[in-house]
Amino acid sequence: MRLEAKSPESTRRTHSQLSLQNVRTLALTAVGGALEYYDFIVAVFFTKLLAAVFFPPQTPTWAAQLSIFCIFAAGYLVRPIGGLFFAHYGDRLGRKKMFALSLFVMVLPTFCVGILPGFNEIGVAAPLLLLVCRVLQGLSVGGQAPGAFVFASEHVRTDRVGFACGLVMSGICTGILLGALTATLLNSVLSKEEMASWGWRIPFIAGGIAGFIAVYLRRFLRETPVFESLKTSTDNLSELPLKVVLRDHLPTVILSMLGTWIFAGVFVVFFLYMPTYLQTQWHLDARAVFTANSWSILLLIVGSTCTGWLVDKVGWAKTFFWGNMATGVLVSVFFYQLAQGSNSLNVYIATGFFIGVITVVPYIMVTAFPPAVRFTGFSLSFNTAYAVFGGTAPAIMAALVGAGAWLLAPLFYIGALSLMGMAIGMGWKKPSG
Repeated sequence: MRLEAKSPESTRRTHSQLSLQNVRTLALTAVGGALEYYDFIVAVFFTKLLAAVFFPPQTPTWAAQLSIFCIFAAGYLVRPIGGLFFAHYGDRLGRKKMFALSLFVMVLPTFCVGILPGFNEIGVAAPLLLLVCRVLQGLSVGGQAPGAFVFASEHVRTDRVGFACGLVMSGICTGILLGALTATLLNSVLSKEEMASWGWRIPFIAGGIAGFIAVYLRRFLRETPVFESLKTSTDNLSELPLKVVLRDHLPTVILSMLGTWIFAGVFVVFFLYMPTYLQTQWHLDARAVFTANSWSILLLIVGSTCTGWLVDKVGWAKTFFWGNMATGVLVSVFFYQLAQGSNSLNVYIATGFFIGVITVVPYIMVTAFPPAVRFTGFSLSFNTAYAVFGGTAPAIMAALVGAGAWLLAPLFYIGALSLMGMAIGMGWKKPSG
């Protein structure tokens, strides 16, 4: 299967320069991605407080927290729906419009969560309104992530697409790190009573205000040159983009979903599941684990940008192959040291840098699908696979680990995904864009 697509962008963009306008575009895209994922993920760090505020006081703690997790899960379940909506109109009406709209749909409910009355004030309406806000966030993030990668990549010349994807990925990871650091800071400077009373509202209100500023700034972004060309090109489609993707690009969709499996599986297990796993199964100190996790995400941010640069210099296939090999080796060393009882958290931190290789996955998608259906193809593949593989990964790991004999399930899972990444790196031709 060839991951190559002829498009109206190739000749004109190859000779363009990375202008000041493009630098500003990439910066605003990365900042917007950071705020988007901050808004989407920050609630995870305040689960206990949200459960106490939005459910009756007599509700058992475990039941209230489980209910909050179910509300969070709703955001993942609707992600593919939102992705297809924003992608459809992004391919028809323009990337810029949908890019700005998807961010607005994220920041508005985030701000609303910060000012929502609790159960004591409005009763059962409180958790229902929280659910509505979370569903809107899920719809938004389904369009924002593909939109950010497509928007950034279509503003740079063809030999800078990898770097553009790296910057967007770094922005997304920065938002996740910002959420973790915000939770840590607030819990350090405010008492438990202050946090329960009003402190938990701060990250949502602040995230909403910052997001509104980012929405305003996106007014000054230009439509991508690629979409401008499509409007006057015979490549522009009269057919439904989703129909074209499923009919003409199904092999590329399948490959993209396999790549997203690696992207979502490795990321979710390593950064979101492992902190709890290391505390409960290996009895590591919570503060040490979360500190290591934050440092590892910081190195992921650096690794994502470096990966994008390498893709442009040596090609995606070599970068993907060796990056996945390094990830597999370091994860194996990490678990070996765990089993030996030695300090392995430094290896955990270092592994975050090499997991930045998952940046290759969005690069593959933005260069594999032709411009006329690029947004739709990316969104369909990425959001569907992320919902299936990313959303289920923690539950699968918990079930396997709980069986006793599968204590090393995270090692085997990440190792298997690394092998699949190496196979993709060896087995498919580099897309030319």
